[in-house]
Parts: sequence; structure tokens; C-alpha cells
Amino acid sequence: MFEDHNDSIYEILKKAADITPMQLAELNESFIQSGKSLANAVIDSGYLNREDLFGMVADYLDSDYEPLIPEFVDSELAKILKPSVALMYGVVPNQINDKSIVLYALDPFNGQIIDDLTFSLKKDVILKVADPEKVQKLLESTYEDENSSVGELLGEIGGSFNVKEKDLSDNELSDLANQTPIVRFVNLVLQQAIKDKASDVHFEPYEDVFRIRYRIDGALYEMAPPPKNLAVPVISRIKVLSSMNISETRVPQDGRIKMTIAGRPVDLRVSTLPTAYGESVVLRVLDKSVVNLDLDALSLPSDILQCIRDLVARPNGIFVVTGPTGSGKTTTLYSALREVNKVETKILTAEDPVEYEIDGIMQVAVNHQVGLDFSSALRSFLRQDPDKIMVGEIRDIETAQIAVQASLTGHVVLSTLHTNDAPGAVTRLIDMGLEPFLISASLEAILAQRLVRRICSKCKCAYEPSQEIIDMLDVDPMKIADKNFYYGEGCEECSKTGYKGRIGLFEMVMASDGIRELINQKAPTLQIRQKALEQGMRGLRDDGLRAIFDGNTTIEEVLKYT
Repeated sequence: MFEDHNDSIYEILKKAADITPMQLAELNESFIQSGKSLANAVIDSGYLNREDLFGMVADYLDSDYEPLIPEFVDSELAKILKPSVALMYGVVPNQINDKSIVLYALDPFNGQIIDDLTFSLKKDVILKVADPEKVQKLLESTYEDENSSVGELLGEIGGSFNVKEKDLSDNELSDLANQTPIVRFVNLVLQQAIKDKASDVHFEPYEDVFRIRYRIDGALYEMAPPPKNLAVPVISRIKVLSSMNISETRVPQDGRIKMTIAGRPVDLRVSTLPTAYGESVVLRVLDKSVVNLDLDALSLPSDILQCIRDLVARPNGIFVVTGPTGSGKTTTLYSALREVNKVETKILTAEDPVEYEIDGIMQVAVNHQVGLDFSSALRSFLRQDPDKIMVGEIRDIETAQIAVQASLTGHVVLSTLHTNDAPGAVTRLIDMGLEPFLISASLEAILAQRLVRRICSKCKCAYEPSQEIIDMLDVDPMKIADKNFYYGEGCEECSKTGYKGRIGLFEMVMASDGIRELINQKAPTLQIRQKALEQGMRGLRDDGLRAIFDGNTTIEEVLKYT
């Protein structure tokens, strides 16, 4: 609740008679560490009840708080807002007259709602404060049939945009991108992506078809393809929203969209790529409310969880997380930093780009166009008196050398590497040109991770896997003799996929004396791996077996990713 407005909630609580400065400091600390919003933290603590807090929010915003809102909205009143507009801004009409319209808002702090709707409705917009949970129910009951209108909208606009990109001037492209049906269609696609908790949205033009796919829990799902002739106006609309050059179609472009979806601000990272049949566009959804930046929420085995907590609390050393793109490396590092995000600790991060903004941490977005890369940012960090440093990725020898220097001069450095497993990170650093004695002196631990889909809890059921698939696991038959195996049958909750959400698989190498000795000898990855296994490391496949036997994932998922 009010996750994006912790600073405003903090200002409100400073004026609360029932909360002392010491209690507020404790609340602030608990919200930073727990990943909950400050509003939820104060309600859970019992210092304020929901009604008191909402009343204070209303006073702060110079608005009115309504503890009781109607269960239904009159159908004539509801028609004042198009369903797509109401759902996008998270608002429900309360009353209207010749000059103004009063709305309940999911996010009353979001001033963009007033600016946008005043312009489109040509009336003064007044936002009332109400319990967001009650507003959400009223919104769903009033405009619940909106998603069925995607098909109708496609039917309505399908034949009206018979265009070829090369025939259009810049002005014509811009006009096309701003036409109401195209604006509505793009908004609906993005709303559906946010609702389904998609991590990416792909717009892909082919010779005869225009595909739109969502990535949910690591797997791609295709929506009903819109007509091919919508590709140019839809992609142009996205380029307009992300402030790209709408007429440039020959080179890749990157941009960012900040917009209100379902009543709250959402950040979208946009990338275009010229292809044989037009521009392919991918949107990465950066939605803080979906990602829980809390170590306890990452399904880490208890021994690895404790190791990470010990590592980030140390005075110096390098901690590296490895894995492919999209395996949750950054989430793990953010969560680790939150553990030490206290007033007495200075934390700096260099990221490409900054994915999630965290209170109390100084975050720098690298910018290659002006020469601000990871190595130059890291060099500047050492003059900023930090305690903990996070570097998005060690990509070159220069970054690696400065990370080692930072570690040896009394800083904890967290970073990521692209390798297949934890022991492989050592070989990768040596291949970059880093001296083995520097690696052994500074490296404290390497964590490798993968994300696999979690079995849906609503339709999970036990089954007997075939001998063929058990053989593929390559595991001792005695280990699995008395174990149960599960899969998801598929239900409404998981959109018939059998999976809902994801969990991590992990392997961790701690830099013991034996491992450091092998590093100094430039030992191959296999030898380092063997030594780590002797010292108790569980490999990714073994951790996958743990997840299977706990009933969290399937054999197929573990075989796919390990």
C-alpha cells in the first residue's frame, strides 16, 4: 500500500502525535529491512489504525477521507470514464457536476492523474482518499468486463490502419500513434501485462503476422495476434511514449516509459531492434510491487542464507553472483544490500540501468555515451567514502582490478558475472587477465543461481514419473525410493499452465584456504568444483532435487535449467 510514496508517508508520520521520533526511526528501519511499505509497517506495528492513517493522508493532500464508500457505482455515472481509462489510472467516479468530477483513487498521491484527466475530461478533477482495498473492489465490480473489449477493439480498428511504414512522413507516423484506438489498444496490452505480472512484453512483426507475447515466470505466452497492419501504429505509439526518434527505424534504440497502470506508477524499459519486417520492440516491466527485495523471500537454503548475511556484514571482500540473464542475480544483490541498509552504512551502486530505486542507497546509472561505465563509476566510488559497493556486472579487466582494489582497501564489493556455475567464475576472472593471487586475496564467495517455475498450489497433485525421466535426473535410485513427485494439473489460478511464480536454485562456493590454494595454482574449473563439493557445496542439480522433493517444482523444470 502506497509503496511508491514512502517519503511522503514519512513526512506525514513525523507530524503524528501518537508516534515518537524514536518509534518512527524504528518503523523506518523495519520497513527498509522487511520490504513492506512504510504505510503497512506503521499499521502492522499498531501505532496507527488504517482509518487514522488514511485521515492523515487526506489532510496531507488537502483532500477528504471517506471511510465508507458505496459498493456499486450508478451505471450512468460509470460511463463518464471509459473502462480502459478508469483501469489505467485506478479511479472510480463518485460524483460529477458542470465544473468538476470527484474520483476515488487507488493512488491519491499520484498528481499525474489530475493533470491527465483534467485535460481529457475538460473538468476540474478532485481525488478523494479511501481505503485502496475498497477502491480496488469497486473498480473491479464497476469495470470488470473491460478485458473482453480487447477483441471488440481489435475488430473495431482492424481494417482502418492499412499502412506501409515507407509511405509515412514523421507527422503522419506521429498522428497515427496518437489516434484513440491505438492509444487504447497499447494501454490495454500493458494493463494485461501488469495484471498477469509479466516481466517482459514482446511486439514482433513478421511477414504475415504481428505477434504480441508476454513473459510470465520465465515462459513466453502469446496473446491473440492483432492484424498485421497494426504493427506500424502500435510500435510508433510505444516509441512516442518512450521519447524515441519515431522516424529512425534503421538502428536499435533504447528508452524508458513511466506511466500510470492500474492506478500506480510503473516503469518500463524499452528496446527496439530493426528486423526484416519492421521493428521488434521489447518492454521490460520494472514493477517494485511484484519483486520482494527480501532475502527471506528468495527460497534460499538456510545455510546459504546465513552465509550471505555474514558476507555483507563483513568489513571487506568480494561477493559474486553468477547466472544467465533473468536468473534473479540483481534481486539477490538488492536483497543482500537491504540487510545492511542502515543509517550508519554508506552504500553505493553502479547499475545498467537502475532497476529498482531503494531509499537509503545512492544508485548511479552508467551512461556509456558520456564515458560513465562500470570502471569509471567504481573508481569515483572510492572517493565517496562508501562501506558497501555494488557493481552491476564485472565485464572487463579494468572493472575487475578496481573491484579488487576496493575490496583490499576495506570495502565490501558485490557484483555479477555471466558463467554457467559458481566455480566457473574463478576461471572467468583469470581469463579476463586478473592475477590469481589478487582473486584469492579478495574473493569471499560465489553464488550461482537459476530460476525455475513453482508448481501452482491450487492444482498441485502427486504422480509417478516414468523411469525414462527419472534416468535423465542421473540420481541414485535409493535417494528417491520413498519420495513423492508433483505436478500442476492446470487451473484458472495459473491460467492452465500448472505453474505460478518461481523459486531459485542455488550453489555456493566459499573461498576456503583449499579453494584459495587452487586459485593461486590456476587450477581448472573442474578441480575447483571437486574441492568445493568435498567441502560440502550442493550443486545446482542437487538443489533442484531438494526443490522437487519439497513439492515446489517439477523434474522437467530442473532438467531444463541445470
